Amino acid sequence: MQIEMLDFVAGARAARGVAVIIDVFRAFSVACYAVAQGAARIIPVAAAEDALQLKRADPRVITIGERHGRKLEGFDCGNSPTELAGHDLRGRTVAHTTHAGTQGLVNALAADVVLTGSLVNAAAICRYIAALAPATVSLVRMGVAAQARSEADDVCAVLLAARLSGRSFDEGSIVPRLRRSPEAHKFFDPMADWAPEGDFDLCAALDRFDFVLRLAEGAEGRRALIRVAPVR
Repeated sequence: MQIEMLDFVAGARAARGVAVIIDVFRAFSVACYAVAQGAARIIPVAAAEDALQLKRADPRVITIGERHGRKLEGFDCGNSPTELAGHDLRGRTVAHTTHAGTQGLVNALAADVVLTGSLVNAAAICRYIAALAPATVSLVRMGVAAQARSEADDVCAVLLAARLSGRSFDEGSIVPRLRRSPEAHKFFDPMADWAPEGDFDLCAALDRFDFVLRLAEGAEGRRALIRVAPVR
């Protein structure tokens, strides 16, 4: 198994084999919490207007979105697992747009399989990939606004690579490293009400969920994330 480390939208476009699009703070942690709360599917979109159009077509659609971390106007929820907990998602479709993560998903067109990457379901991701036994795995770190590397996405990528390769990794170092990282400062800033402190703990909860989110062809030509249980 060849493991490649790639970055940002360009990396998503270059991804081959099994692509894992990584966004720990917060897009693909949020996506896992949404599915755990009962969301039937998540439609990732690049533009905010696309998400709002989906809601106009079906008012039951829940819109989740951010730009520069802040909730988008007219959306039901920001890109926050803490805020998401207050919504009833059972059986609902979610339209999701973010500055980094969803941009990677919609651009990963050359990969055979596209998965989301986060710490909260890292073990499930590795088991799923191991069962597929691909020749190539592309780990795409979306970083901060898909423009700068982030400690959280770097750590997640190295953890996944280590587990896939059977190498050891100091998992106890993850939370302290992330807490010191520049992109985590917002969670502990009382003025950043768009980034609740609880989001840090929720996004850093290693292996909390035992499922993967895989991008699949959906209705009307729109690809959607669906919940898939890993092979044990």
